Amino acid sequence: MKTLLVKYTPREERSTSKKLLDAFRNEIKNSEIEVLDLCIDVPDLFNVANMSAYIHRDYLKEQLSDEQKKSMAKMDRMTRQIKSADIVVVAFPMHNFSTPAPVKAWFDSVMLKGQTWDAADGKYFGLMNGKKALTIVSSGGLYTKEPMTSHEHALSLSKIEFQFMGFSDVRGILNEGMNAGDQIQSENLRESLDAVTKIAKEWYAN
Repeated sequence: MKTLLVKYTPREERSTSKKLLDAFRNEIKNSEIEVLDLCIDVPDLFNVANMSAYIHRDYLKEQLSDEQKKSMAKMDRMTRQIKSADIVVVAFPMHNFSTPAPVKAWFDSVMLKGQTWDAADGKYFGLMNGKKALTIVSSGGLYTKEPMTSHEHALSLSKIEFQFMGFSDVRGILNEGMNAGDQIQSENLRESLDAVTKIAKEWYAN
């Protein structure tokens, strides 16, 4: 078994997302662990060169030049990472109601046609069946109750991305209210830590 931990926690030890990811990691058993730190290994954005290479290779089924292959190298490496994992855990803070740019770039990097998803007869289907994914998000505000429920686009988007790729078990934890006062922060963090630990123990029970 292999577990891929993808993290974007620029606040380091002050990051509650990191605390939750560390709690999950402490429960991992009988699994190889690979860590991808998006603060250090920043995913490529699509640009003219790699978008052209992607279309010519994965849509038009054409051979690429060495230069085109080079433009896709980081995306291909990150895609191999996620394909090789049985469990993928992504941890990050909410930024302006959604995923931070490096996290969205990572999803764009690994959601490649013919690699993690495909299409036939106008229908899309995922290729990551049998795999598990957990998204851990921390937010300053409160988004599970009105009037802010419609503003949450971090956890919800991440879960949609994993579901689109065909992951069989997609979970999510929103550790909200980290700017809502000491009592709420403490209670919500404790609940999130319990939830993270419970999922990890379930997934690594055998």
